[in-house]
Amino acid sequence: MKKKVLALLMLCGLLATSVFASGNSEETTSSEPVKIQIGFENSMSEPLGQALKQWQTLVAEQGDGSMEIELFPDSQLGSKSKLIDSMLLGEPVMTLADGAFYADYGVKDFGIVFGPFLFDNWEQCWQLVDSDWYKTQSSKLEAKGLKIVTSNWVYGERDTLTVDPVNSLADLKGMKIRVPSNQIQSIGMDVLGATSTGMSLGDVYQALQTKTIDGAENPLATLYGRKLHEVAHYLLLDGHVKNFTTWVMSSDFFNSLTPAQQDLLISTGKEAGVYNNELQEASQEEYLQKMIDEGVIVTEMTPEMTAEFKAAAQAFYDHGSEFGWSDGLYETVREAMGAN
Repeated sequence: MKKKVLALLMLCGLLATSVFASGNSEETTSSEPVKIQIGFENSMSEPLGQALKQWQTLVAEQGDGSMEIELFPDSQLGSKSKLIDSMLLGEPVMTLADGAFYADYGVKDFGIVFGPFLFDNWEQCWQLVDSDWYKTQSSKLEAKGLKIVTSNWVYGERDTLTVDPVNSLADLKGMKIRVPSNQIQSIGMDVLGATSTGMSLGDVYQALQTKTIDGAENPLATLYGRKLHEVAHYLLLDGHVKNFTTWVMSSDFFNSLTPAQQDLLISTGKEAGVYNNELQEASQEEYLQKMIDEGVIVTEMTPEMTAEFKAAAQAFYDHGSEFGWSDGLYETVREAMGAN
């Protein structure tokens, strides 16, 4: 009898140990944090890189440890287009992209936000982002498989750096200017008289050095951060695009996160965006002075030049049918951003 009781006790002990071990195994598996890889073309030294570091920190500080952000600057994860293609396969990656790219991925009307000389000031950008029109476009993009996490990040005013001086619209004519590889930005540069050349940002330095291209356009932080001013010494402060940017990821992957993780990602992304915008504003004069100190010759837009460039840019908005835009899109967007 004693032996039977002892055997029964041993069996119960083994079962308890097994259940406990099984429970610990499940707990260990579920405690593995979700890792979101943010890939981007810029360097960590730029304001955008510093703001991403802040986003990473905010997620760690405000979260419960179930989600982490990993940063991959300098195109370490590949080009923007490659990253977006990965998102459409449900990969846990994120990158910055803009309306011009979203137009190429099926939401045609989104491309207008990258039109040359569309915005007169940043307030118009934020009014558009808060509009019903923008929310509708974002929903259409989400249905295509891409979720915009946040849209409140300033990327900067896009200026033009060239190997030869540009002091008028005529000087730009025929110059091969690098732009990101999308239709909107290509035509946006072509209407100004240049010859747009789609190219990864990582290839631009060598292309300028060998004069495969004659110039590149980007905000000052990026132009300086990529050291492009070392091989192109003339800067035109045309600000042809007021470039607010968005952070985008797979809709399916975003939906796989818990509601708490989704809220954390969105709220910290917006908070980091405010930090980014403060850094961007503070850095503009600093980057400009650094470029001047390092030999760059700067041309500022006169009122006459501005009028000339804006007049040429209007031809871009005549391409609406070619872009697949809705009828009256230009007027609709101007009204949504408070410009009419």
